[in-house]
Amino acid sequence: MNNEIIYLPIGVPTFHLESAQTEFEKSVKILKETDENILVPEEMLLSIDKLNAFIKDKNPILVIVQNVTFANGEYVAQVLHRLNCHVLLWTLREPVIDGGRLRLNSLTGAFSAANMLKSFGRSFTYVFGSPDEQAVQNKIAATVKAVKVREELKNLNLLQIGHTPQGFGFGRALDSEVMTVFGANLVSIEARELIDKAKSFSGEEVIPYIERAKESIVCLDRIPEKNLFDFARLFKAYDEYTKENNIGALSSRCWPDFFTSFGTPVCAVLSLLNDLGVAAACEADTYGALSMFAAMKLTGKAAFFGDPVSLDEKENTITFWHCGMAPCSLAREDTRAVCGVHCNRKIGPTLDFGCKAEKQVTLFRIGKNDSGKFRVFLASGEALNKPKQFDGTSIVVRTENGCRDIVNRAVKEGWEPHFVVAMGNIKEEIKVLADTLSIEAEDFDD
Repeated sequence: MNNEIIYLPIGVPTFHLESAQTEFEKSVKILKETDENILVPEEMLLSIDKLNAFIKDKNPILVIVQNVTFANGEYVAQVLHRLNCHVLLWTLREPVIDGGRLRLNSLTGAFSAANMLKSFGRSFTYVFGSPDEQAVQNKIAATVKAVKVREELKNLNLLQIGHTPQGFGFGRALDSEVMTVFGANLVSIEARELIDKAKSFSGEEVIPYIERAKESIVCLDRIPEKNLFDFARLFKAYDEYTKENNIGALSSRCWPDFFTSFGTPVCAVLSLLNDLGVAAACEADTYGALSMFAAMKLTGKAAFFGDPVSLDEKENTITFWHCGMAPCSLAREDTRAVCGVHCNRKIGPTLDFGCKAEKQVTLFRIGKNDSGKFRVFLASGEALNKPKQFDGTSIVVRTENGCRDIVNRAVKEGWEPHFVVAMGNIKEEIKVLADTLSIEAEDFDD
């Protein structure tokens, strides 16, 4: 996978080169601390010829264009003509204001560059400030992480298992949209294919999967033997299929088929897959699975997937819940990941626990508006150390903005009823990722 990132300190030699050189050296230091593999030139690129010589034969996923001094729009035009990738436009703060000479004039250069970027119809990310400012360093780091996830999306095999239930069409994906917007490859199979595969396994073949599950799930022995072995058969079927077909994320139909046609739910299987690094969403919500994949890659942790079901204005919290699916790694330490039965069907195994505290979380969803155009939901908060709120799995999030305001706005704007709770503050990364995908990000903290 290509992860090449290059730094382009552009400018002209008619400004204060001692100041420019200082900023150039500080910038290189910060960039190398962010990612030692970022390619940097040996000197500032103070002519079109030097710029073109440096970018020749390069194929980056990101260019960091910094106006180390003023440069006219032709510099960026050359970059856009030769390179097809995301751009981080970086403006340096004027180092000295003393009534004398303008040292850099980086900001005017940024306007010229941005004007050219818009003329080319290219989205870009923007940051203003000196290399030693923490906000600048955070923005650069977020951008680097986001463009790497963008590349992972291009290499993603996204599995859609079965159709969404009646009335859940918001999660149904089209292969053409998934490919053109996100670059991912959508693979679609029927749920019965994995059910039939599961039925073909003997009890002896699936005993190792029962033992693996017991390492993560508490009280599996409460489940009737038939359901326990059928769960293990499903676990083996899903695990083998994802490995054989290099699946990085999946959405799976769950009810009613796995209750009526198989007699055992798939909830616990999906929960375990999330902790094995395969982003797995239930109720065949493919865009939910895609959201989970991005969250997992940006945080390095499994994400919660569920419905907003309750709010408490006094605590300023929203409770997200699902009927039996959540990564075991998110369970409270005092209970661990408890095994239960489905709240409606009374068949197990499902998961039945409250999630542990997390100082910073991000509420996130890739969805669509009423015109069918993709958009991203974003809000931040803190996950509280709360016991399970209802039968099933739950996580209680104290939101940065008013919980009632968030819910009112989200309902009025017609957002889908499934959301991802990512374990970490990845708002900036998601905003950059949305930029790279030319998708509008709606920040509910504003």
